[in-house]
Amino acid sequence: MGALSHYLEEEGLATTQISLVREHTEHIKPPRALWVPFGLGRPFGPPNDASFQTRVVVSALKLLEAAEGPVLVDFPDDEPESASQNTPVVCPVNFASAIAEMTTIDLVLEAFKSEAANMNGWYEIALSIRGRTTAGVSCLSLNEIVGFFASFISGARDTCPITGVTIASGIRMAAEDLKAIYCEGLTAQPGEVGDSTAIANWFWGETVAAQVINAIREICLGLPANDFQLLGKLLLVPRNQLHRFQ
Repeated sequence: MGALSHYLEEEGLATTQISLVREHTEHIKPPRALWVPFGLGRPFGPPNDASFQTRVVVSALKLLEAAEGPVLVDFPDDEPESASQNTPVVCPVNFASAIAEMTTIDLVLEAFKSEAANMNGWYEIALSIRGRTTAGVSCLSLNEIVGFFASFISGARDTCPITGVTIASGIRMAAEDLKAIYCEGLTAQPGEVGDSTAIANWFWGETVAAQVINAIREICLGLPANDFQLLGKLLLVPRNQLHRFQ
């Protein structure tokens, strides 16, 4: 839609849009876009919250007041909590206790490798059941993502395993694939999975992978380059999950 908007504008039709992936919007540069910090598939926020959803729509429409662009504005609020966020995820693998015992990044990375290997098995089962996946934007395997993140945290920050993209963009793409693999793998496990909010709370609250992504976020905040700063501030950990790491 971002690319299409350029053609519509050339024909005299003003356009605005809602963006869920900020870096894609930055690259396409549509005339007007509102970036929202919500989960994929929920551009207006939580279901059954008409008041909040109306605010999102009105914010996007107000961008039409700009005569020309590109204009990219961040929606100021996180997605409000809903009752479903209190629904626990039943998972036969409990990572929380291991996280609590970690004191050095080396231990975290070792635990990350072990956890990822376990989750990859569940992901393969989920993939065989569905025959499709949302992972793949980075074109890296889970093992390659683990190696990429471990190298970055250990200080190797001058090469990206994804051809044609910057290291910052590669990290973002790999992080999206990591989350997709974990969350799809979770759905193959026995027990009640819960809704997307419960799954997000499980990932950010109970996995070593989330600890690794946050470690990368903190490193990015300390680097001078603007693309790393943006990555650390907005694109790795959702704002409504940051409290887990503060």
